[in-house]
Amino acid sequence: MSDALTEKKCTPCEGGTDPLKRDRVDTLLAQVAGWQLSENGKAIHRRFEFKGFYKTMAFINAMAWIANKEAHHPDFEAGYNYCLVTFTTHAIDGLSENDFICAAKVNELLDE
Repeated sequence: MSDALTEKKCTPCEGGTDPLKRDRVDTLLAQVAGWQLSENGKAIHRRFEFKGFYKTMAFINAMAWIANKEAHHPDFEAGYNYCLVTFTTHAIDGLSENDFICAAKVNELLDE
């Protein structure tokens, strides 16, 4: 489909716009398998698990490449065999379409 999140590009967000409304968040969340909405509704997150440190680090490096290319950077926490990734748009203190674009592209790393 031509409007697939993985085919879109993040747009700069310096604030001055409102975070997405809950109905739009729910629509976009349904398009990014495995991601969950935070309790406060201002972020999405997903825990990825791997078989060993090397695969975890390879994922993190690939995710960093996407984030740099899109100019939209996640917060993440990592350990030997996992990475917890969180996307939010800090400039608007909530969610923008950019968060879902990046989540979809990160999912693509694992052929999901």
